[in-house]
Amino acid sequence: AGRPEATYVVERIVHQAAVEMGIAQDDLRRRNFIRTFPYQTPVALLYDVGGYDACLDEAMRMADVTGFAARRAESTKRGKLRGLGYASYIEACGLAPSNIAGALGARAGLFEAGEVRVHPTGSVSVFTGSHSHGQGHETTFAQVVAARLGMSVDNVDIVHGDTGRVPFGMGTYGSRSLSVGGTAIVKALDKIVAKGKKIAAHLLEAAESDIEFGDGKFTVAGTDRSKTFGEVALAAYVPHNYPLDKLEPGLDETAFYDPTNFTFPAGTHICEVEIDPETGE
Repeated sequence: AGRPEATYVVERIVHQAAVEMGIAQDDLRRRNFIRTFPYQTPVALLYDVGGYDACLDEAMRMADVTGFAARRAESTKRGKLRGLGYASYIEACGLAPSNIAGALGARAGLFEAGEVRVHPTGSVSVFTGSHSHGQGHETTFAQVVAARLGMSVDNVDIVHGDTGRVPFGMGTYGSRSLSVGGTAIVKALDKIVAKGKKIAAHLLEAAESDIEFGDGKFTVAGTDRSKTFGEVALAAYVPHNYPLDKLEPGLDETAFYDPTNFTFPAGTHICEVEIDPETGE
């Protein structure tokens, strides 16, 4: 994928430098961690946040690094070689910012699109430009929608991979599906809730500013007067009592999301290996 290979090269250089200078592997990495954020890199990207010491500390605890010397001594007695390898990496994920992609020569915008279509029954169909090829996005996206609208995931249908039905999208790669595609869906959900508040305010004869939404209900603040999400959805499609002079019927919203930055996940891996010098096993 590119990033593992780049990390391998960097980590081998760091490892070799530590060996040649007689510095512990964890110490050399720790000396070079970025601790002041936001951090402007020399290659345009701006790291927004990071906690690299915590990752290294936890990895060393899980790997029982303090007990390594004793384990290596035991291996030596048996004629074996034992080594400890470190990799502390950072990635640029959530691939999307179109302005950066353009500067790098891309011939397309890398935004993502999401459409949320609420049916008269209150069930929801979500059309996403992202696409799953085994990662389970259809479950994750449905969980996001269900949590936001206060309904069961069984009432959410995710549609992807059909260019005849879904809005424009760039698919899944660069660890971008939830951070970019999921955010586009959330922005569409925000529009659904905003319109739902207008409908609920009319039905409840209250000011829109007094309507709160949570747990699948539109409620007049400070009262027990409410309308369920399903009731509001039905009113949108059966507009017998509906502010037709202010709102179009229906409950179907689309949003596009083009983030201003990448996400920057990071971590530390530690690997311990014992080798038989006679056989290479």
